[in-house]
Amino acid sequence: MNVPEDLAYTREHEWARRKGSRVVVGITDFAQDQLGDVVYVELPAVGDEVKRGESFGVVESTKAVSELFAPVSGTVVEVNDPLVEAPEAVNEDPYEEGWMIVIEPSEPRQLEDLLTSAAYAGLLAEQD
Repeated sequence: MNVPEDLAYTREHEWARRKGSRVVVGITDFAQDQLGDVVYVELPAVGDEVKRGESFGVVESTKAVSELFAPVSGTVVEVNDPLVEAPEAVNEDPYEEGWMIVIEPSEPRQLEDLLTSAAYAGLLAEQD
């Protein structure tokens, strides 16, 4: 499983990347692998508020439907609209082309509460 060291992670298998004052969010390699072929992604609109730990969207695959959970609270400032037409990017490149939203955090310190790559890898090892 690919667990990049420069990202932070949630126990629900989302990743967060600091980009200036903003946070880019997607699902992990583990999550996309467990879901199987992603066929549909439902994301919030720019301007929507998200709250840490609450659902902000849905990923649907040939196997299951899974909610997406915000790693930090804030305002959605960017959405990866191409995923609507090409949701397979989540499977092909979950950490780059498959990103989902960008959040302007209302409480930037929440990012510090997320798992490090080592802690997330340990979580995955427990699930095997």
